[in-house]
Amino acid sequence: MNALESQLDYPLGDALPETGSVMEIAPGLLWLRMGLPFALNHINLWLLKDEIETEAGRVRGWTAIDCGISGDATRAAWEQIFAHHLDGLPIVRVLVTHCHPDHVGLADWLCQRWNAPLWMSTGEFGFARMMAAALPGVEGTAMVPHFARHGLTDPDMLEQLGTRRAYYAKLVPSVPQSYRRLHDGQRVRIGDDDWRAIAGFGHSPEHIALYSASRNILIAGDMVLPRISTNVSVFAVEPESNPVQQYLDSLSAYADLPEDTLVLPSHGKPFRGLHVRIQQLRDHHAARLAEVMQACEAPQSANDIVPIMFPRPLDAHQISFAMGEALAHLHLLWFDGSLRRRLDDDGVMRFVRA
Repeated sequence: MNALESQLDYPLGDALPETGSVMEIAPGLLWLRMGLPFALNHINLWLLKDEIETEAGRVRGWTAIDCGISGDATRAAWEQIFAHHLDGLPIVRVLVTHCHPDHVGLADWLCQRWNAPLWMSTGEFGFARMMAAALPGVEGTAMVPHFARHGLTDPDMLEQLGTRRAYYAKLVPSVPQSYRRLHDGQRVRIGDDDWRAIAGFGHSPEHIALYSASRNILIAGDMVLPRISTNVSVFAVEPESNPVQQYLDSLSAYADLPEDTLVLPSHGKPFRGLHVRIQQLRDHHAARLAEVMQACEAPQSANDIVPIMFPRPLDAHQISFAMGEALAHLHLLWFDGSLRRRLDDDGVMRFVRA
């Protein structure tokens, strides 16, 4: 445990649910853990005991929160859950926090298997549909000219990025054609409890976290993680965005939650110490911004900033996020007037202290 983690309380210790099994966090609240085929090697999913109104009357079952990527291993793990851990009850609702593949990948499969509706914000649903369809501008190869404009010139890396046209669609082969809208401040009745939807921005278009005052539990998605800071990137589809500022502003939405709120993150272990962790995240970005500002005494591209922020070897998957995040920090300083931006004769965008 590092120094930052030691400031948080992990009430479950080192206990983890095995793949294909569950761990009860509270009455009617189950923790699932699914594997991922990249450096961030797992995602936490949640099941809440529920009862919903249908045309046939009230039906008892479970609301699934997030789904895991599409793949045989994840489907097999879900089948184990269905067979052994649902008390013979169906999935009656699939609620997805945001559009990234590890969260929405199997949503269509779950919805069709259980004839269950998808609940999602409009921003996330729309982006998931666009990316699963590999539309121009949002599919993987769009990042090649985008990152080349910001200094990535390594031909091998650009070639690897250029093969990622169907990357998202492989992990999210389909998205339901209809959905029930979630929005900021909405109250969602799940079982015996009301959960308040809290929208967040910067990491994804319209991320939805859920807070239950009666349980004092926050299902945080990717907005508040205990060990790592969530990725905030400028991508080709929105090349003039300011996601770091959006993310930092979004953290203020949790200011009224109690410090002893039990936080259920999508990656890492459940913890308490919400406001301590939020301050750590603010401090982390302040330190990164200071590094970037110091580097920009001389003109710097986003590619020049990557080794400052990420001083380790990166594969193509990691470089896509590192480039996006380096550019995001440059953009915050550019938007607030601390940096100037210029397009040089070599076609590369560089930033320098104003």
